[in-house]
Amino acid sequence: MNPITTHSPSSRLIARSRRHVWHPCTQMQHHEKLPLVALSHGAGPWLFDQDGHRFLDGISSWWTNLFGHANPRINAALKNQMEKLGHAMLAGFTHEPVVELSERLSALTDNTLSHCFYASDGASSVEIALKMSFHAWKNTGFPEKQEFVCLEGSYHGETLGALSVTDVALYKDIYAPLLRNVHIIASPDARQATDGQSARDVAIQAARELEMLLEARSGNIAALIIEPLIQCATGFAMHDPLYLKEVRALCDRFQIHLIADEIAVGFGRTGTFFACEQAGIWPDFLTLSKGLSGGYLPLSVVMTTSAIYDIFYSEELTKGFLHSHTFTGNPLACRAALASLDIFRDDDVINRNHTNARLLNSRLAGLAAHEQVENFRQCGMVWAFEVPAAHLPPFSDGSSASFAGRFFATALENGLLLRPIDNTVYLMPPYILDENEMDFLAEQTLRTLDMVLKK
Repeated sequence: MNPITTHSPSSRLIARSRRHVWHPCTQMQHHEKLPLVALSHGAGPWLFDQDGHRFLDGISSWWTNLFGHANPRINAALKNQMEKLGHAMLAGFTHEPVVELSERLSALTDNTLSHCFYASDGASSVEIALKMSFHAWKNTGFPEKQEFVCLEGSYHGETLGALSVTDVALYKDIYAPLLRNVHIIASPDARQATDGQSARDVAIQAARELEMLLEARSGNIAALIIEPLIQCATGFAMHDPLYLKEVRALCDRFQIHLIADEIAVGFGRTGTFFACEQAGIWPDFLTLSKGLSGGYLPLSVVMTTSAIYDIFYSEELTKGFLHSHTFTGNPLACRAALASLDIFRDDDVINRNHTNARLLNSRLAGLAAHEQVENFRQCGMVWAFEVPAAHLPPFSDGSSASFAGRFFATALENGLLLRPIDNTVYLMPPYILDENEMDFLAEQTLRTLDMVLKK
C-alpha cells in the first residue's frame, strides 16, 4: 500500500472521521500508529480506498459478505424492493419478504425450527433466545430455571445479556458488576488434546463435565448456549461434531434448552448450511445474523420450534413474548436475505464451497508447513493458525504484544484485509474467489507472515 499523503482523498476522509466517528472494537488512540482505511467502494472480494488502492477482503468484512461487495444479484433485489416497501412496523403488520424468508429458513431445517423472531444484530438475537428460554420455563411453571451455561472462551455478543454468556476477558471484565453470573464449562477445543487424545476424546471429556453440572443444577438451569463447531472470537477453537450430539442428548435428558449460536458459522461457513447438521441435531433455539443478509443490512433471527412457540400462545398478554425493536423484519434486509438464499440455491454454493476449500487448502500448504506456524486447521471455508509468542520479534521497546496490529497493517501493505485475534491468524474469505484470487490470498498471507516475523 502506498503511503497516504497529507492531501490525498484518503487523508482528508480519515481526518474527518477522527474528529467525529467513534469506531467499534477499537482503542481510538491506536489509530495514531495503525492505519485507518478510508474506503471508497467494493467490488466482488475487493475493497478500494479513496486513493484507488485495493484490498482482498480475506475475512468477509467481519464474516458477513458471503458473495462479495456490490453483488449485482443482491443489488437488483434491493432496488426492486425499494420501489415497493422500505420499512413498516412488524407489530400488527406483515409483508411478503418476511413471510417468504421465514418459510424458506424453516424449510432448511426440515421445518423442525418452524418459527422466526427477527432482530437487527447477533447480540440482539442472543438476548432474545436467553429471554425466550427463561420465559418459556416460567410459562410452564418452572420460574426457578433462570441460570445459563456457556463454554470457556465463548463469545456471544456485547450487550449485557449476551456478554453474561461470553467468556472473553477483554470484553467482559470491565462490565462484570453489571452481568449475571453463569456457569462456564470446559470447551471441547481440539487443540487441548494431549497424550495421544483425539478431537473426539476432548469432546467426550468436555461433555462429561457438562453432565456433572447438569446432575447438580438442572433444576435451576434454563439453557446452554454454544457456538457449533467453531468458537470464533476466542481464537477459532474448533471441535468435533460429536460434542454437539452429546450436548443435545444431555439437554434432552436434563430438560435444558439448547441455544445454537450460528451467527458466525451458519450459511455454509463450516461446510454444511448449518453447522448443527454435521452432528445430525437441531437446537431449541438457533440464532443467525452476519451472512443472513449476505452482509448487506443489519438483520438477525431466532428460530425455534412449534412446541416453544405454543408455550407463549395464550389469551394472557404477559405470557406472550413482548420483546421488540423498531426495525424488526425490515423488508429491505429480508429481501437481501432472500437474494442470498437464491444464490445458495441457484449456484449450488455448498457443493462449490467443498471444491473451493480443497483448492485453497492446496495453496495454503506452504503456510501450513511454515516452521513458525502452529495448529494450522480448517473447517469448511474457515482456516486458522497460531504464531506462538516465542517466535515473535520484539518492538524497539522490547514488547511483542502487538502481533495482531502489526499483521493487520502489514497485510494492508500487501493488499489484504486480515484481522488476527491475538496471535491467531484466520481466513474467512467470500465464497466467490476465483483461482487467481486464491493464489493472491495464499501468497500474500505467507508474505505478510514472513514480513512480520522479520520486523
